[in-house]
Amino acid sequence: MNIDFTGRAAIVTGGAKGIGEATARKLAALGAAVAIFDVDRSAGEKTAASIAKSGATCDFFPCNVSISAEVSQAVDAAAKKYGGIDVLVSNAGIQLYGDAQTTTEEEWDRLMGINLKGCFLASKFAVAHMLGRGGGAIVIVGSVQSMTAISNSIAYVASKHGLLGLTRAMSLDYAQKGIRVNCVCPGAIDTPMLRWAASLADDPEKVMETCNRMHPLGRVGKSEEVADAIVYLASPMASFITGAALIVDGGMLVPAGGMGFQEGGTGAATRK
Repeated sequence: MNIDFTGRAAIVTGGAKGIGEATARKLAALGAAVAIFDVDRSAGEKTAASIAKSGATCDFFPCNVSISAEVSQAVDAAAKKYGGIDVLVSNAGIQLYGDAQTTTEEEWDRLMGINLKGCFLASKFAVAHMLGRGGGAIVIVGSVQSMTAISNSIAYVASKHGLLGLTRAMSLDYAQKGIRVNCVCPGAIDTPMLRWAASLADDPEKVMETCNRMHPLGRVGKSEEVADAIVYLASPMASFITGAALIVDGGMLVPAGGMGFQEGGTGAATRK
């Protein structure tokens, strides 16, 4: 079966860069009319114009996903322009570092507002349009941290755990109304966010090398590889999949004790 989104309209939040941009490009190439939502007006307009230049339909809608009025207005504008909404890719997110003591209340609220509330709001307003079309698909971009954790990332980890719960709750609420809801959980992906995180260290290249080694495949992922998984879950090829968490992590979560343990732990010690 060939994946074809001709005649369908999709929203991609955080679609200006990284995984969101790759997803917007993939959906548009497969025939969808794509609405990019992002707070970065310059990057959003540039990405939308680049996609439209290829002959596809893509428009930019400036939107802060943590603000209800902005999300409602942007969703309605996209639905009016395209005649409805069939697919929502909730991808917008930020990363902040800190533990329970060092994370400020303002930082917690900002991150939760974008990562978790933003997904809730985008879904809330898109679902009404999907129901008017007889159904649709929502794909939420979580993380391997939707089911695990790293230190000094309390707000981010909590938000990504919350997204998995949101996925499961909405999948039950809308299963019999024709809307499927799934979550993609990427490992370390070479995006502007990862590069920013690495830049906080004294030796950014060492951080990237470590990220490569964390994955059994020996490298970080590409945005396009996550986009492929997102598009699959949004397509009719995944028609019997809902409430699922698809891990796209190069095997990161497979090794007991992590990849470092594979080099010197009990299993590795028995190799000859």
